[in-house]
Amino acid sequence: MKTTTTTVLAILALCALPLTSRAAIVLGTAGDFSVLAGSTATNTGASLINGGNVGVSPGTALTGFLPGVLQPPFTMHSGDASSLQAQADLTTAYNAAAALPMTQDLTGVNLGGLTLLPGVYKFSSSAQLTGALVLDANNDPNAQFVFQIGSTLTTAAASSVVTINKASALPCIVFWQVGSSATLGAATVFQGHILALASITMGAGASIVSGSALASTGAVTLDTNHVTGCAGSVVPVMSKTWSEIKSYYR
Repeated sequence: MKTTTTTVLAILALCALPLTSRAAIVLGTAGDFSVLAGSTATNTGASLINGGNVGVSPGTALTGFLPGVLQPPFTMHSGDASSLQAQADLTTAYNAAAALPMTQDLTGVNLGGLTLLPGVYKFSSSAQLTGALVLDANNDPNAQFVFQIGSTLTTAAASSVVTINKASALPCIVFWQVGSSATLGAATVFQGHILALASITMGAGASIVSGSALASTGAVTLDTNHVTGCAGSVVPVMSKTWSEIKSYYR
């Protein structure tokens, strides 16, 4: 009887663990944007935006394009129906990311020097990255990394986020839910979708690969940056065939 009880308790404990690597955050039409701002999107210098549109809503100001370049076939959206819907979908995605059960509380821990497995990592207040953060997808085709940040996200100059052992063919598996504003230091090489409630500022020469800069209410400020967005807006759940994977893309 004791053995049976122990086995049942072990099974219940496993079932209670968050299946974070199999969760999906749906960006909806926000996934069509590499840069999306609430008030204004401002660029200085020869920024290059690819893999998604540039938009703003409910604001209408898009400045600095040129010299900033948006690669075709992607387009600019200023206070139009597309950017309005993208903002609505961003709100839905932000709330979904915030509601995920956490894997580990990293409050007060600098992300620099860490190697993390797929999961949901929580900061009750601010999050800081100084140096390199390694995200080990562990050859899991459903791997996903979600960071829940209560207030600000800040990276020091020349910091980096690197993904290793990624089995999935899908490029975007990292999400940063930021309770206020995100600031990427100069020459930071960043990965993932930044879903900021307020604003996003990218320092000179900083880049985002396999992700986007999505700000709900505030500005997105660029300075000679590269932002490479993703082709799709969903991290699939247990897809088995290439046709199933493609069905998640918009």
